[in-house]
Amino acid sequence: MDEYSRFVDWDKMDVSAQSQDTKELTCTDFHELKQLARQGYWAKNHSLRAKVYHKLIGNIPCRTVTPDANVYRDIVVKIVGKRSSSSLPLPEFVDNSLIPTYCLNAEGIGAVRKIILCISNQFPDISFCPALPSVIALLLHYSKDEAECFEQVCRILACNDPSKRLIDQTFLAFESSCMTFGDLVNKYCQAAHKLMVAVSEDVLEVYSDWQRWLFGELPMAYIARVFDVFLVEGYKVLYRVALALLKFFHKVRAGQPMESDSIQQDIRAFVRDIAKSVSPERLLEKAFAIRLFSRKEIQLLQMANEKALQQKGITVKQKRQNVHLAVHAENFKSEIVSVKEMRDIWSWIPERFALCQPLLLFTTLEHGCSLSRFYSHSEGHEPTLLLIKTTAKEVCGAYLSTDWSERRRGGNKLSFFGTGECFVFRLQPEVERYEWVIIKHPELASTGSETENHAQPASSTLSSSSIPSDPSDRLSPFLAARHFNLPSKTASMFMAGSSECIIVGGGDGQALYLDADLNHGRTSHCNTFNNQPLCSENFQISILEVWGFRD
Repeated sequence: MDEYSRFVDWDKMDVSAQSQDTKELTCTDFHELKQLARQGYWAKNHSLRAKVYHKLIGNIPCRTVTPDANVYRDIVVKIVGKRSSSSLPLPEFVDNSLIPTYCLNAEGIGAVRKIILCISNQFPDISFCPALPSVIALLLHYSKDEAECFEQVCRILACNDPSKRLIDQTFLAFESSCMTFGDLVNKYCQAAHKLMVAVSEDVLEVYSDWQRWLFGELPMAYIARVFDVFLVEGYKVLYRVALALLKFFHKVRAGQPMESDSIQQDIRAFVRDIAKSVSPERLLEKAFAIRLFSRKEIQLLQMANEKALQQKGITVKQKRQNVHLAVHAENFKSEIVSVKEMRDIWSWIPERFALCQPLLLFTTLEHGCSLSRFYSHSEGHEPTLLLIKTTAKEVCGAYLSTDWSERRRGGNKLSFFGTGECFVFRLQPEVERYEWVIIKHPELASTGSETENHAQPASSTLSSSSIPSDPSDRLSPFLAARHFNLPSKTASMFMAGSSECIIVGGGDGQALYLDADLNHGRTSHCNTFNNQPLCSENFQISILEVWGFRD
């Protein structure tokens, strides 16, 4: 049909969706280009999409020496020889990944393996890249020949712009992306995450499939639309679409019995057959409706996850640790929660800390009801987990991201600190997690400086009067400022402590106050989101425990 049709099997392509109208793309403004990509401006014209891909990929900043089409023509015969394309062995870095055929003809299917082998020859530093076969297969639909496709893929792999992440090429980058995706699911898809925890022995294993959903299971019409936007906006788009897929999976399958013994297989099957329930336009609409963290925040979270993996020595592919095994039944003993309940809590915490095991730091049964001893046993540990059992058999608690020693920065004043990863929760009489308001409802959050907020109640985080006019230029207080040398105004106000009391709160309007004797407490509850309270408004503490995280 056009010069870019060499590898296309048009019997597999939805020709009815293709337009023969002659279109050109002349705009260079990023924001206009972003809107055109999201709207699918070039999606219905095969030739135009090929030209746009060539232009966008050609503009990617690359290493000085990046293999081009001529290099491919020089090496392909030496590397492939007279062997049949179908018998060519794949390099280890693709990890036996699916090699999607999409709408390729026989020549195109064979070309995928040849290009992978040539890329392996030219990029010896690639150690893990399971998305590569899909990217090559997709670009072959819009290439004049194998050499052109090879050059375009090489430019994507050789991108040297530190702010423009494209495809993971090491196991460390891939694994940390899976952990980051798990963190995002925990924040933005809580209903789906709850289902994953209920039916899977290892939620991390489920989330490790997130790139396979996109680069393996999604049909051609869908991944091409995703790739349109990905080339313009970058890696964040992939997170958005994967979150949208999980949301749709939960919506469509909620209440239905599993179709297989594995939730992983069920999600894969759903994504493969997504055309039965969701159109490409609806998928992207859902993806961009998610009020996701900024690109910089996601980059910081990715860095934190990479650092946690490096500290654990997990930098090459190995058998993934089962998150449930992080809480060993034989080594765990709490007077407040069971092993199962602690495992449920573990599924809520950031992925980089789910690699650790719980360590009891303080318990009123052993250390008494002394706030000073509470501080002395808790300080020096970050993060910590607070568990409370009331005399009415209620059980609640909080995940606290920041060292309690930070309270001293306010001198004798009650000063707030902590990050947006903090949350409070209830286990008895019913399980409920209360996410901090700035994460779930960022438009309601205040980000005033710490000095302006000393001695303010936790519920003051619901104020919106001091939101900067351009929130895109502001980091939300998601990660600890001191970890990344961020300005102090990005620090949040979730925790507060003095010699007289402890305050933990802000999550969906929930706030927890503990008196100095650690015998009494009270809760405040804002009805903004119609959540049930943590526990009784005024309560007596039966047992209080503080847990740390041990490598």
